[in-house]
Amino acid sequence: MLNQRKLQKNNFDINKKDDLFLSSQIGGWVYILKSKKDNNLYIGSTKNLKKRFQEHNSELIRSTKSRVPFELIYYEAYKSEKDARLRESRLKQRKRAFAQLKKRIIFSII
Repeated sequence: MLNQRKLQKNNFDINKKDDLFLSSQIGGWVYILKSKKDNNLYIGSTKNLKKRFQEHNSELIRSTKSRVPFELIYYEAYKSEKDARLRESRLKQRKRAFAQLKKRIIFSII
């Protein structure tokens, strides 16, 4: 009962797609995109996932513009943007961490 009141008070509904993207409670996102052109994966982080995804597919991001279009295959939400940036860094630097994540989302990668 208390949790329902808290969710209602914050006007946050997990069942509404846009509320998840627009939630003021989320400070950062880590995401994985899959290029439909070459099937390669791209790891990134951002404060606004919806906007960043649109930027990637609009060829506004130099590092990925030659690989459009993309599909969003995975994301993680963080309250702190610093935590999201740290997670992105670890996934990029530590091959084992990324390999473990790819095992968890194997059917999304195929």
